[in-house]
Amino acid sequence: MNYGRKAGKTEVRETEAFQAPEEFKASRSRIMYVEDKSSGLEGPARIGRVFFSKTGKTLYYRGRTFQSLKGNGFKANYIDVESGEQFWISGPRKDQNDRLYGGNQGVEVDDDVRAEYQEYLRT
Repeated sequence: MNYGRKAGKTEVRETEAFQAPEEFKASRSRIMYVEDKSSGLEGPARIGRVFFSKTGKTLYYRGRTFQSLKGNGFKANYIDVESGEQFWISGPRKDQNDRLYGGNQGVEVDDDVRAEYQEYLRT
């Protein structure tokens, strides 16, 4: 899935599986929780592989580029540099209460990290 804009609202749409560019190194990536906060406190959310720039200040996920809000966001910590949409991006919780007010209802897991994520939850 990928996030897109439609008539001022965020929608989630299916796209082909994201293939990371060769310059992204697996050693600079990890499974993360990514939630779109542009429409309110709870938005579309996924668990997937996020890649980090060499400095770690820029994040990349499914073709999008994110920069830190450096503490200036409201319930968000990153901004999509192209669209200006705000996101909460963090490590996934073992208790699966990733959403702001608990729970994981509607949180989807990317197919390419599903097995690794399940292993993380078991440990």
